[in-house]
Amino acid sequence: MAATVSTRSLTSGKSRSQRVSEGPRARKRLSKLSRSRGRTVRVARTRRTHRRRHYERFTGNSFANDVAEGDVTDGEDPIVRQAAIDALGNMNGTVLAIEPTSGRVLAMVNQKLALSSGAQPCSTIKLSVALAALSEDLITKETQIALGRRSRMNLTTALAHSNNAYFEALGRKLGFEKVSFYAHQFGLGELAGYNIDGEHLGTYPQHEISSRLGGVGKMCSFGEGVSMTPLQLGAMVSAIANGGTLYYLQHPTTADEVANFEPRVKRHLDIAPLIPEISDGMAAAVSYGTARSVRVNFNEEEILGKTGTCSKAGTRYGWFASYAKTDVGRIVVVVFLQGGRPTFGPKAAEISGRMYRSLYDHSFFEAHPTPPADTADVKPVTSTQQ
Repeated sequence: MAATVSTRSLTSGKSRSQRVSEGPRARKRLSKLSRSRGRTVRVARTRRTHRRRHYERFTGNSFANDVAEGDVTDGEDPIVRQAAIDALGNMNGTVLAIEPTSGRVLAMVNQKLALSSGAQPCSTIKLSVALAALSEDLITKETQIALGRRSRMNLTTALAHSNNAYFEALGRKLGFEKVSFYAHQFGLGELAGYNIDGEHLGTYPQHEISSRLGGVGKMCSFGEGVSMTPLQLGAMVSAIANGGTLYYLQHPTTADEVANFEPRVKRHLDIAPLIPEISDGMAAAVSYGTARSVRVNFNEEEILGKTGTCSKAGTRYGWFASYAKTDVGRIVVVVFLQGGRPTFGPKAAEISGRMYRSLYDHSFFEAHPTPPADTADVKPVTSTQQ
């Protein structure tokens, strides 16, 4: 059996010959709609073009060779230094490693950059702001801050994901005077080192930045208007790691200086009860937040830290400050990168992970001397250091 399919049109000749014509009013309306659609398409295309013009361009170079050339290394820990050099690779940046229980600089790769006047701290400033808000009993780690009609967030989540709106809200609640007071207490705006040759001073504004630049809110979320050095950040994170002692950082340059090393306390910070409140957020940043790239290379020990990414004048900055919470002892690592698009906070965190991996593989944590039980014999500082 076969089926026969007719190829004739289903439309009759009569209907095919019929024409539909619009009246004058209909033609006028269709013409108006056509012109309106043309304008809408042109506006949409213009808006898309306008957005492309705001694409950020960077002139900084994220890569560099021989960044450690000229470093003074005789007083550094050779295992730590080699781990830092290998982890940094050819990235344009610096790696700083500190013993938090004494303030001794164990390694400083690319000392010219590490000792410079620093750069915008980006989101690492949030550590200082969090401690200020906790000190003022403004929040606990569980306090929910309203960020909109339907959005609320606590400190742990805000640190983990580096939420800008949360810390802008904290900054406005605290006000510039309190934000500035605590920032200086934690070491910003003053030299972090004790007689470290070539160290430059970071800056902290004496007044709140202009509202056109975001005011105190942007100071607390991006560090707008602030210049922080790797040493300043390292000293602050060391105080968090050791329970509240802000040491002067010291960089021994000879074997004799290492043998005769004596810690020097700048001041004691009343933050010991607050550290559990902030440490959960720092641990969460590494576990599932902005610093989870640490875990690509290392997850044998708990790492707590904070990333930072921002840009200024064509240069992008990437920060990561952290410490290893080991059973034997703790080491603070600060990675600061500068350059273009490949430079950002998670990249600095990845470098830190590589460094922790190398230290772990060389049994550094097991071989590290047990820190002193107290600081009763710590030598007082009589210098006029700021």
